[in-house]
Amino acid sequence: MFKKILIANRGEIAVRIMSTCADMGIATVAVHSEADSASYHVRRADEAVNLGDGPASSNYLNPEAILDAAKKTGAEAIHPGYGFLSENAGFAQAVQDAGLVFIGPSAAAISTMGEKVAARDVAIAAQVPLAPGSNGAIEDAARIREFGAEHGYPVLVKASAGGGGRGMRRINSAEEAEDAFDSAVREATAAFGSGEVYLERYLTKARHVEIQVFADKHGNTVYLGDRDCSVQRRHQKLIEESPAPGLSRTMRRDMGEAAVRLAAHVGYVGAGTVEFLVERDKFYFLEMNTRIQVEHPVTELVQGMDLIAEQIRVAAGEKLSVTGSGREPRGAAIEARINAEDVAGGRFIPAPGVITALDVPNQPGLRFDTGYQSGDEVLPFYDSLIGKLIAWGPDRAAAIRRLKTGLEQLTVGGVKTTVPAALAVLEHDDFINEDFSTLWLESTVNLPETEPAADPEDDEELDFLARNEVEVGGRYYTIPFFNELAPTLGAGMPAATQSPEQAAGGGQRSRPAGARRGAKKASDGTVKAPMQGTIVKINAVQGQEVEAGEVLFVLEAMKMENPIAAPVSGTVGEILVAAGDSLAAGTLLTSMTVLTPAEA
Repeated sequence: MFKKILIANRGEIAVRIMSTCADMGIATVAVHSEADSASYHVRRADEAVNLGDGPASSNYLNPEAILDAAKKTGAEAIHPGYGFLSENAGFAQAVQDAGLVFIGPSAAAISTMGEKVAARDVAIAAQVPLAPGSNGAIEDAARIREFGAEHGYPVLVKASAGGGGRGMRRINSAEEAEDAFDSAVREATAAFGSGEVYLERYLTKARHVEIQVFADKHGNTVYLGDRDCSVQRRHQKLIEESPAPGLSRTMRRDMGEAAVRLAAHVGYVGAGTVEFLVERDKFYFLEMNTRIQVEHPVTELVQGMDLIAEQIRVAAGEKLSVTGSGREPRGAAIEARINAEDVAGGRFIPAPGVITALDVPNQPGLRFDTGYQSGDEVLPFYDSLIGKLIAWGPDRAAAIRRLKTGLEQLTVGGVKTTVPAALAVLEHDDFINEDFSTLWLESTVNLPETEPAADPEDDEELDFLARNEVEVGGRYYTIPFFNELAPTLGAGMPAATQSPEQAAGGGQRSRPAGARRGAKKASDGTVKAPMQGTIVKINAVQGQEVEAGEVLFVLEAMKMENPIAAPVSGTVGEILVAAGDSLAAGTLLTSMTVLTPAEA
């Protein structure tokens, strides 16, 4: 068994791995960026190595720096966690070439299954059903238009080198292809260091169900139950549970056996997850994640296992502790991801900041995995995940009740979180009755409104004129329009998005089901950065006339692209930023000349 492991990651997953290592008597080494010097995972480790300042590509995505840290500290193995370099075949090979152990599959398996294009070929060879997709990676938007003409819309463009919704865009028509392709490539490059993308036909009424597989170096491959991860926003999961509700025993067995065939076909070793889309009584291979998943705790609770410990033992050459597939789950477990995001009206805008209080309920059946303590800062440079609250119960209904109670008692001060969205899901009849799909959260659930934050630059109130839903590069966003002027409820909103009260000019706190609520102030045409981030695209030029709701800028923050739209119809003024500029929240981007009703 290893005496010292370096964790090539940060945040929640780094702390989670360190906890298991402590239980196993294994020393841990943290690596971190300069910005992360005071972070919890650095304090939690036995040793820490500063990989330097700059973007993730200079530290967390820098294989040479990580290997140098491992050699200097005497680490014998490297655990990549999830994200960053966890599915990078070159990194896995470099670890092996350096005489260290990569706690994960071989470079060859990652190259085949971790790169989603190659994984589709394996699925065909293993006789696993596939949704229609491109034959290999695509080079430009023209291939999207060709695929859409052949198979119909909507289609998905997806990153080949990673998952988690990064580099993924839904495309509903040929007109959207260009922006969707460019945006997906940018986001995939930033998240995984590779901009390779491919296409899939989009199933509009499917559930996202995944199978946990495990294999050792002695030829044993098993599946350890299933998880449902259908409750998503921006193609990123919010609620996960195990077992997946409503599946027949036959489908569970067939999916599990298909997952094992895939893993065995490439000589897989370690933990992996095979993801499927389930539509009625059919399932289709989606992708394989060649790493531990964010949602692994729900499997741990119903299977009575520590999957991180199992990863470490397998990497050290031991046999699997589980001898067969398809073990019956014990009860049910549900997980809510707690992200630093403002969910008001379905916006899910990253909300970095200092956590002023973190109070976790201590109740039977609850577990909280986190990478933060009170006083820590959620930085704008990385993923917004604060932690995961997981509930176990003897059945699904009990697990839902426990998780709901835990979320109501959880205190996270100083930053907005996804807790209101998780509660809205757990209380919804559709979720309780197992009637939901991957589009359900964004299309059906009305999320609660919250008051906007103050302008960090001049302390004047920034309010939301409207939350018009627009589609940018295949993703639906409810756009906040930041402005500073007097109240005109619903002003500037297209009539179709106004509630009856807004159309009449009256204010209200409650709203009809499905209606979007306008806010209290009309705009003077100023356009500001809603959060700290980097401008990755500018869609307008000075003097251009635009309509309210047109996207003028795209701001990348916390590994997500956030469109910034025109608050009103008018003429764009001087563009005060350039692509690549890193900005503080509240930075003025442009000022628009507002058109009068007659001009509009």
